[in-house]
Amino acid sequence: MTKLVSKWNYPTTVRFGAGRIKELPEVLEAAGIQRPLFVTDPGLARLPVVASTLKILDAAKVPYGVFSEVKPNPVESNLTAGIAAFKKGRHDGVIAFGGGSALDLGKLIAFQAGQSRPVWDFEDIGDWWTRADASQIVPIVAVPTTAGTGSEVGRAGVITHEATHTKKVIFHPKMLPVTVIADPELTMGMPPFITAGTGMDALAHCLEAYCAPGYHPMADGIAVEGIRLVFENLPKAFADGKDLTARAHMMSAAAMGATAFQKGLGAIHSLSHPIGALYDTHHGMTNAVFMPYVLAFNREAVEDKIVRLAAYCGIRGGFDGFAKAILKLRKQLKVPHALPGLIKGLEMDKKRKGLIADMAVVDPTAGGNPVKLTKKAAQTLLDNALEGALEGAL
Repeated sequence: MTKLVSKWNYPTTVRFGAGRIKELPEVLEAAGIQRPLFVTDPGLARLPVVASTLKILDAAKVPYGVFSEVKPNPVESNLTAGIAAFKKGRHDGVIAFGGGSALDLGKLIAFQAGQSRPVWDFEDIGDWWTRADASQIVPIVAVPTTAGTGSEVGRAGVITHEATHTKKVIFHPKMLPVTVIADPELTMGMPPFITAGTGMDALAHCLEAYCAPGYHPMADGIAVEGIRLVFENLPKAFADGKDLTARAHMMSAAAMGATAFQKGLGAIHSLSHPIGALYDTHHGMTNAVFMPYVLAFNREAVEDKIVRLAAYCGIRGGFDGFAKAILKLRKQLKVPHALPGLIKGLEMDKKRKGLIADMAVVDPTAGGNPVKLTKKAAQTLLDNALEGALEGAL
C-alpha cells in the first residue's frame, strides 16, 4: 500500500503525514515568522494536542502568544480581541490551529491586523479584496485538527456579523496559508459527533462544487475523488477514531473539498448559513441535514452528473442509488433526519421561516446552485427539512 506521507505544492505547500507536526518550528522559520500568535479554540486549548504542540515550540525556543477566544461560529468581537492580542504581543505571523472556526479566525487576524478599513469592506463581492493593503497581511501557517472545512487551503474566512446574524465571507488571495501541516494524528481525538459533522462538511463541499454550473474540470475531478474518499472512509473514522488510514483519507477529502469549491457552492450552504448564524448549530452537521432535500430539489439539473458520480463511487442505481447512499451514510453517522433533531425545542413561525429564506437567497453561495434558489424554493426546502419530508422527492 502507498505510504500516506507526502509534500504537495497545490493549492499551497502541504506537508502531509502522521507525525509531521514536529516540523512546525522549521515551517515557521521558512515562512519568516519569528513571533507567532497561536490561534485555537477554547475547547482545544485545554486538550493535550495543544499542550504537546506548544512543547515543540518551547523546545525550539520559539516565542509565541496563545489566543483562544473563538466561538464555534466566529463573530467580530472575537476578531477584535484577536487583533488586540496580536498587536500587544508584537507578533509577525499566525499559527491557525484547530477546526474551521479557529482556522478562519486565525486567517482573519493575520489579514485584518494591519488594515485601516473595517473587515466588512473586504467581503467576497466583486473586487472588494483589492481595497486591502496586501503589504500588511502577515504569513499564516495552518494546522487543521478536524477533517471538514478545508479552510487550511482556502483564501477566505467566514465571520458572523453580530448585528444582522449573517455570515460573511471575507476574501483575499494572501489569506491562503503559506504552509499547511496536515498531520492526521492530530485528528484522532475528535469525538464521533465532530468526526461526522466535519466529514459531512467535506462531502457537502465536494458535492456542491461538482454540481455547481460552470466549466471547471479541475475542480470537478478533485471533487469526485473527494466524494469517493468520504464514502469509503468516513464510516470507518466514525466507528474507530484511531483508524489512522481513514483519518488521513478524510483529511485529504477535506482539503479537496475546499480546493474544489472555488467553482461554487449551493443551496445546502445557503440554507445552512442562516441556521448556523441564528441557532449556533454545527456547520457541517447542518449541511448534513439539508443535503438530501437539496439533492432532490436539484435533480433535474444534475441527474446525469450524479449518474456518472455514482458509477465512479461504485454505487448502483444511478441518481436514486446515490441519494439512498447519502441517506444510508447519514444514518450510519447518526445525523438527524430533520432540523428538530439537531436543534432542541425548535419552533419556527412564519416570520422566522421567511427571514431564513430571505437570508438564504442573498447568501453568496446561492448563486452556485444548479437550480435557481428563489425565496419560495428556499421556504419549501426549509419546510421539508423541518418536517423530514423526502417521500416522493427522490
